[in-house]
Amino acid sequence: MFKDIVLAVTPSEVCEHAADKAFGFAQRFESNLTIVHVTGMEQGWGQMEWLEPSGETARIQKNIEEFYSEKLKGMPNYDIKVVAGIPHNEILRIARQANADLIIMGPHTREHKEKRSKMWGMAGSTLERVSQRARCPVMIVTREAPYGEQRITRLLATSDFSKQSECAVAYGGQLCRHYNAGLTVLHVLEDTHGTPDTKLAEAKDRLQCSCESALRGINNVCYECLEGKPAMEILKFARMRDVDLILMAHHSKEEDPEEAFLGSAVVQVALNSACPTMSVNRHFDLRCGMMYDQSGSVTSVSSKGETTV
Repeated sequence: MFKDIVLAVTPSEVCEHAADKAFGFAQRFESNLTIVHVTGMEQGWGQMEWLEPSGETARIQKNIEEFYSEKLKGMPNYDIKVVAGIPHNEILRIARQANADLIIMGPHTREHKEKRSKMWGMAGSTLERVSQRARCPVMIVTREAPYGEQRITRLLATSDFSKQSECAVAYGGQLCRHYNAGLTVLHVLEDTHGTPDTKLAEAKDRLQCSCESALRGINNVCYECLEGKPAMEILKFARMRDVDLILMAHHSKEEDPEEAFLGSAVVQVALNSACPTMSVNRHFDLRCGMMYDQSGSVTSVSSKGETTV
């Protein structure tokens, strides 16, 4: 399903869970895997120019290959790129070159455990900028996930009725069709102080109507409305239903993705979820043998990448 995957890594244990997920997907789907490490910032602005000519990037590349040698065995379609530059710029550039349909990242900092809440709220963080500008979904992995077949049977997509959340729901529908998985679309009414059942019922009806076109033809889908703090309710629901993947809009407050920050609900869910969280910032279509456009219509894909309806 994921044909070209970009994995962004740092020499830190907090990226190991993301790496395991990327290796698992690459083996499961026989994907092209590009492992990216961006260096240079810690050496200072004036020293970035000589990293590659001096052989430093080649040395780091060799170290990465040795570090992941066991997990790379039997995986012929991989490439390791070590480049000097600004991390989010280089990750995005390499993802474009690879025509990636998925970027996988961890917290991307050694100070994750001590500063994670503050760090994820920073407008300049690598993860925030990659999620903001990526041309494909970004999977955020902060906890250990089962290694192996990488099956997805239970999906959770969240909606706040914004245009941005429609993208997450639509992509969840495509994953649902491909995996023949179950999909729950969840909306949380926030700070209502004892919302009557009638309001919850009305919100559920509105949720179903708003998602109907994107999820046309999917039988195994249900809609839920809860009351409370969005991040907390999403996390509780995901744990109770043993969800395999949470899909959320990259942002919902700003119309322009370039001006938006990663929303606090996405931050809290991704940091505390037992399963990966996927940040979606626009409409995407799966690239696989049979893919589905946003209306739910089946589209055939030839070996050359040409599409026919």
